[in-house]
Amino acid sequence: VQLVESGGGLVQAGNSLRLSCAASRSTFSINSMGWYRQAREKPRELVATITPADGSTMYANSVKGRFTISVDNAKNTMYLQMNSLKPEDTAVYFCNAFTGWSEEISWGQGTQVTVSS
Repeated sequence: VQLVESGGGLVQAGNSLRLSCAASRSTFSINSMGWYRQAREKPRELVATITPADGSTMYANSVKGRFTISVDNAKNTMYLQMNSLKPEDTAVYFCNAFTGWSEEISWGQGTQVTVSS
């Protein structure tokens, strides 16, 4: 599956952004989707995951209560609503998809999020 992210940008601390990840085929066929981020000179880290079939979610402790992951299966699109942004949220954000039957792992190209203090 091909994934295309959008919605990144430059915002001030305390503000919000919504990232989108459009999939090239039905998200019902994808076992798990998620958002990862990679700050400069740091390893890529998991932000949140969602199971498109039942909407179950998981969040990293650093974003709990501030970020919300969701999926619109009718639009084959996953979202990440980011509220109360902090400078430490600055990173390139990548979306990810895992399809179990083919063991396919897909990544988007990434979108930059910069939070100024």
